[in-house]
Amino acid sequence: MPPRPVIPAHVQGLTPYVPGRSVEEAMEELGLPRAVKLASNENCLGPSPRALEAMRAHLAGLHRYGDAASGRLRAALASRHGLAPECVVCGNGSSELILVLAHALLAPGLNAVMSRPSFTLYAKNAQAAGAEIREIPLAPGHGHDLRAMLSACDPSTRLVFLDNPLNPTGAFLGPREIHAFEEALPEGAVLVLDEAYADFAREERPSLGLLLGRGRTAVLRTFSKLYGLAGIRAAWMAAPADLAEAVNRVRQPFNMNSLAQAGALAALDDAEHVSATLRAVWEGLDWLAGSLAALGLPAYPTQANFLMAGTGPFTADELAGELFRRGLIIRSLSSFGYADKVRVTAGLPAENRELAEALGRLLEGAAGRGAPPA
Repeated sequence: MPPRPVIPAHVQGLTPYVPGRSVEEAMEELGLPRAVKLASNENCLGPSPRALEAMRAHLAGLHRYGDAASGRLRAALASRHGLAPECVVCGNGSSELILVLAHALLAPGLNAVMSRPSFTLYAKNAQAAGAEIREIPLAPGHGHDLRAMLSACDPSTRLVFLDNPLNPTGAFLGPREIHAFEEALPEGAVLVLDEAYADFAREERPSLGLLLGRGRTAVLRTFSKLYGLAGIRAAWMAAPADLAEAVNRVRQPFNMNSLAQAGALAALDDAEHVSATLRAVWEGLDWLAGSLAALGLPAYPTQANFLMAGTGPFTADELAGELFRRGLIIRSLSSFGYADKVRVTAGLPAENRELAEALGRLLEGAAGRGAPPA
């Protein structure tokens, strides 16, 4: 037999990322003419129209390599946020930036600290770099347990991940909590503040300039949510210049393709789409929270574009499965350790109503069969 490649143990132990099911998969599997997806925290209004126009105009130049350093986009982001361009790094989605940070700062013998549950790629990418992962259970209110996270840090800690708002619960940390936590981290540890959903927060957010001025925080932001560009994989990181330089040494050239650069650059100036998105999300969340409460399914406070809710007489997998068979896709949180909770993205008004009506019928049917009350 030919020799087998030697795969390191820390790589063999990795669990592949499992994405949510697509609308197309649901329609094909169920034989339905349409399906409603409220599972992946996408923008219910679709992509930025300005971004679409810019990407269409760019199609004729796809035979050329793009800007290897995303220079125009970096300059625009730096100008908008009062940063030096050398403090901005663009990437193929936040997931790539998390991967590059892990490979730039982690190695066997070092460790990374994160909450559990939170975004699964923190742990996966730290493990892929050969580091020890230290996952800290959430506090009773379903937010980060900052005290326990600090206790888990030591001189070998190099990365500490905080998603704010937290996925999947929607919990949020204010500026005072973030700054106090950052100051208490051991020397050598970098705080990675993942703000993928922070654009939807209705509370005060930490200042980028202040965070970077302290010299030990990297902030991740994305074009996937607010701007509706999840499919082109566009994100950016703000970091102190020396950390940004280290990340640039590790990342691949041309890591953000030219279409993504064009679309992201145009989306930045689409104020109308941003305003419409925020209005739709906030109104949708408020409506969903009230409707779920009326059904006896408590929704938890959220500062993201999704909410976490209880499942009444069903398990999370049962409820998600029943809704899926009706063409409604939500996210069971059993894989996050919540067997009795689901995550629902704010959708269009008609989609939100369709979900609430389906839930009402399911709960009524369960009560008729003698299921325990919600």
